[in-house]
Amino acid sequence: MAYAAGGGAAAAHYAAIANAIKASGAIIRVEPEEFMKILSKAKDPLVVASKGGFIKANHQYLTSYKGLIFFTKSSEPLMLPGSAEVVTSKQIWIPS
Repeated sequence: MAYAAGGGAAAAHYAAIANAIKASGAIIRVEPEEFMKILSKAKDPLVVASKGGFIKANHQYLTSYKGLIFFTKSSEPLMLPGSAEVVTSKQIWIPS
């Protein structure tokens, strides 16, 4: 019975993740260099920035381009283009 209860909890967890993905759309994880290339192609990009990390701090960024959402994280802050509108967020949560 304990196995069945654990399986039910796991199923609920994955259902919650699936619902989060449906609500947010596809999120594409890229390396910081690729993220900067995407920003250079966008006119007046909107970037959501946050600091994260449990053990080691990191800098996290989200932007949209051509209907897709791109996410990256970096150990150092990225030098965003001057044309970028930056919104600082307390936290960025990405479903895994």
